[in-house]
Amino acid sequence: MLKVCLSGPLKGAADGAASVSINALTIRELLRKLVTQYPDMQHQLDDGIAVSVNGEIFRDSWSEEIPEGAEVFLLPRIQGG
Repeated sequence: MLKVCLSGPLKGAADGAASVSINALTIRELLRKLVTQYPDMQHQLDDGIAVSVNGEIFRDSWSEEIPEGAEVFLLPRIQGG
């Protein structure tokens, strides 16, 4: 089971939950399950997110396995101008 911490509009899309527990093996599976559970999350994901796994920004393939019991942070992308 993964603890997924949410912030900003991602938190709002999850009915105000600051964190949720999801059983998933990969980031891709995690995101699919989040959208199934919280359909409003799709718009936020389409806008772009950053993913942190155990405190490190996840830059690898979203199909790689996440360590069991990992803490995952989903953050809205910051766009500058």
